[in-house]
Amino acid sequence: MAKAKKTQAHIDGAVMTDEGLSYKGFIMDPIVEKCEGCERAVAHDDKKYCPTYAKPAQKWNQGVCNFATHVRAEVTKEGKVKVNPLKASKRAARGR
Repeated sequence: MAKAKKTQAHIDGAVMTDEGLSYKGFIMDPIVEKCEGCERAVAHDDKKYCPTYAKPAQKWNQGVCNFATHVRAEVTKEGKVKVNPLKASKRAARGR
C-alpha cells in the first residue's frame, strides 16, 4: 500500500528586515485569516507565512486562493461543481 507523501514547507534562509520577512528576494506578508488551516503555512518568529505566495491577501481578492490546501471546489445550487470554462472547453475538445 502506497503512503501519501506529505512534505512540510519551509523557509530556510529567510531574514527579518525593516520592511518584513525577506525570502528569495521577496518581502513576504503574514498569512490572512482565510489562510488558517492551509498545510503550506509556515511559522517564523511568532507569525505564519506562505512560502508559495508572498502576498496572501491578494490571492483571496478574486475568490479562493488556488494554492489553498484546506478549501475544496464549491458546489452550485444545482449540485454541480464549478469548473474553469477554459479547462472545460479543452476537455470537450479532447472528447472527455
